[in-house]
Amino acid sequence: MSVNSKKVPMRKCVATGEMRPKKELVRIVRSKEGLVSVDLTGKKSGRGAYLSKDKEAVLLAKKKNILANQLDVAIEDSVYEELLDLIEKEQGQSK
Repeated sequence: MSVNSKKVPMRKCVATGEMRPKKELVRIVRSKEGLVSVDLTGKKSGRGAYLSKDKEAVLLAKKKNILANQLDVAIEDSVYEELLDLIEKEQGQSK
């Protein structure tokens, strides 16, 4: 490993429990007001949870209420729909 190579920030997916590079995950954040949103910049303030950019991870999180437990707030279906749309768009571009 060379001296100037950057350390890849790793985050844990709340659904699968695997550690992955931050770029492979999407952050969901709960603001102080209790609003839940998908944080594409990774810089919004609030309580964040990371999910793999993977349809199965999102569906698992929804089924088991993992995000709701992590963020201590009810998650609207629209948040999951936004995540699934985002994943589909990204996978469409990478192929």
